[in-house]
Amino acid sequence: MAHQRRRHHYYQRFRLMIPVISAVGAALLFLFALLSFLAPSPVETDRMHRRRQPTSINIHADEAIGNHHPVFRVPSDGGKLGRDIWSSRNSEHFFGCSNSSSKFQNAQAITQSNRYLLIATSGGLNQQRTGITDAVVAARILNATLVVPKLDQRSFWKDSSNFSEIFDTDWFISYLSKDVKIIKQLPSKGRKALSAYNMRVPRKCNERCYINRILPVLVKKHAVQLSKFDYRLANRLDTDYQKLRCRVNYHALRFTNPILAMGEKLVHRMRMRSNHYIALHLRFEPDMLAFSGCDYGGGEKEQKELSAIRRRWKTLHRSNPDRARRQGRCPLTPEEVGLMLRALGYGSDVHIYVASGEVYGGERTLAPLKALFPNFHSKETITTKEELEPFSSFSSRMAALDFIVCDESDVFVTNNNGNMAKILAGRRRYFGHKPTIRPNAKKLYRLFLNRSNSTWEVFASSVRNFQRGFMGEPKEVRPGRGGFHENPSTCICEDSAAKVDKNSGPRKYGKDNSTKKNVANDEPVVDNESEWPDMDEDDEQNDLTEKGAFNETTADYEALNFEDPDLEEFISD
Repeated sequence: MAHQRRRHHYYQRFRLMIPVISAVGAALLFLFALLSFLAPSPVETDRMHRRRQPTSINIHADEAIGNHHPVFRVPSDGGKLGRDIWSSRNSEHFFGCSNSSSKFQNAQAITQSNRYLLIATSGGLNQQRTGITDAVVAARILNATLVVPKLDQRSFWKDSSNFSEIFDTDWFISYLSKDVKIIKQLPSKGRKALSAYNMRVPRKCNERCYINRILPVLVKKHAVQLSKFDYRLANRLDTDYQKLRCRVNYHALRFTNPILAMGEKLVHRMRMRSNHYIALHLRFEPDMLAFSGCDYGGGEKEQKELSAIRRRWKTLHRSNPDRARRQGRCPLTPEEVGLMLRALGYGSDVHIYVASGEVYGGERTLAPLKALFPNFHSKETITTKEELEPFSSFSSRMAALDFIVCDESDVFVTNNNGNMAKILAGRRRYFGHKPTIRPNAKKLYRLFLNRSNSTWEVFASSVRNFQRGFMGEPKEVRPGRGGFHENPSTCICEDSAAKVDKNSGPRKYGKDNSTKKNVANDEPVVDNESEWPDMDEDDEQNDLTEKGAFNETTADYEALNFEDPDLEEFISD
């Protein structure tokens, strides 16, 4: 009986709660219907999301060497930076000027008979180019006849080409005929060929050094050959000698017709694909990475492979990877180059020509760069095997083709500070200050290291800030700073109109007074002189190294004391 009473009690309570439950359910149904009516459709939601989020690219950690960060979202467009990314500011006011002064006598008047200077260059194409340029000046200092220089055929690069197979010899001789007498070979002495006395000159030898060390031997022996001739002439010379350097490097050294024709064909094919293109000189060979001693994020596998390569070179020892990166000694990875370019305003539609040797990690390493810039080209992809066949067995001729395409590009960028980067930086300054981007690796490394903790906007703004003074613009570097081949300031003149405009009032932040145009506030022109060393004396150079006064790209390779010549030639070119 008690059990029946309890059941009746619960039943009565349930009947009383039914209206309450019904009211609450009806209210919830009404609220759900109202929200459904007010909410946007899935299509509209997708549109709103696309408006909030720019199209971006995800680069995953397992795609390439050097990237062990979480997904980093990169916009596919370059953004609006308020400047022309394909030209340098105020470049129209500067021009190459390398004519000699009136006091610079004609070669015929000063050349002494029975004085013949022979030069044996060293290294690859670009290292040899510096040697050839300096050889002409050395012959002029000694009032000697120059014999067409010999090219190094036994170095790391193993190229059997002689001078006339790479450069137009007749043009070289005729263009410089007023400056230096040049002949193709030593004359005979009676029936016997004149023999040359072989010797070596110290690095960065100045005019007095040549007069004191070489001239007495030349007068006595009549013919002297200077071997391993690279960086054997001082950085600072008399103005007329500096201008002679420019006449040699920028006018007299012209590639042979077959190389020029093929190079122009490559440039034309890049122009057919796009109005503008970037040329990237990418040094990321296994030997280069082993030498650098840097950590590229490849883990234990990378460390074992690069350590095995390092053991081939007895003079290389294990270095501190973190210290090397802090000093800016590590070449940027392909991915890092791509991120830097995107931050500087270059979108995914930009076409890139890549000049490189064997890339460590192959396609796996290149994948992030190709994801950022799908329009990825090289001489191998825009030519046929048959077209490249006459050049493919000769490393210097292949390098010459890349040199032409890089020189003609709208923007040249490099991940290193080797000879090709320096030679092209100077050449592009001389011929109109075309944008030349060399990474400020000493500062950029922190950004790449910590980018997973940053937004894209902060990252890109920091890149643009750190790259001020490393973009190839006029007066980035004070005259006389850095190496002459990369900063030929003696041979660059400024027109008078630009000087008048510039001196008419004080310079203001964010304003370019020479053209009276606004420039982007995040990119003022800065004086970068404290970061560039004077390269004349070894003692001064060592002092600068200790004080950290080097250009923040990386230390100059030729400043290093190598015990293995093959290693030096590979690294420096």
